[in-house]
Amino acid sequence: MKKWNLIVDVEKCNGCFNCFLACKDEHVGNEFPGYAAEQPQHGHRWIDIRTVERGQVPIVDLTYLPTMCNHCDDAPCVRAGGGAVRKREDGIVLIDPVKARDRKDIVDACPYGAIWWNEEKRVPQTWYFDAHLLDRGWKEPRCVQACATAALRSMQVEDAQMQRIVEAEKLEVLHPEYGTRPRVYYKNLYHVTHCFISGTVIARAAGVKDCVRGATLALAKGERRVAAAETDSFGEFRIDRLEPQSGAYTLEIAAPGHQREVRNVELAASIYLGTIELSPLAR
Repeated sequence: MKKWNLIVDVEKCNGCFNCFLACKDEHVGNEFPGYAAEQPQHGHRWIDIRTVERGQVPIVDLTYLPTMCNHCDDAPCVRAGGGAVRKREDGIVLIDPVKARDRKDIVDACPYGAIWWNEEKRVPQTWYFDAHLLDRGWKEPRCVQACATAALRSMQVEDAQMQRIVEAEKLEVLHPEYGTRPRVYYKNLYHVTHCFISGTVIARAAGVKDCVRGATLALAKGERRVAAAETDSFGEFRIDRLEPQSGAYTLEIAAPGHQREVRNVELAASIYLGTIELSPLAR
């Protein structure tokens, strides 16, 4: 049985909010019987674009993280709904706008905070993969159609094929510890879940401080080498995909004609080490 899945590449998302606006345009003022009551004009963010900032000035990484209903295979909202929420054979989770009336407890059942309470209609609501459009023959939901950077991809495939895609593209899910088996997958999620060490390497040349391009950096944790990098044309470097709160590291910087520089780094969150000046080799 082919089931719907969504892939979100956070590295491609530029925070344009087209997906958010497409969802609003589709559902505000429009009721789709059997699928959902109309979405309120204000307050609801069925597709929510969260902003995640890492690093320290001047090297800062800003990531946009689109979040929505995960259409979990083991959905807590389905268990809590008692028939008011159902999981379709194609993987889509639907909250019945009639059966779920006055069921505010369904909102609290979602550990991701992806279900919204419509006070006027007195129903819980969420992004339901635009199932009303897919059932009419659409090939993708409106948010995917509206994404200008191809950060969103929807696909209807069998679970075995989806698992191969997950492994090939190194996809992840939000909060795997929840054990809900989401059908929304994320690519390059390290921009959100991990941190980096950065800095700027300079040296004196003819009495003038200048950036050092091509300096090599080796990051070690104890005796184990963790990562390597080189400085760019501005003398800047960034070593990414490091676990937050991972403690002590040793960073060694080397460049031809200069003495090696070693820095001890205590890593909690993404950090900028400042300007590191290399000394010339003694002649």
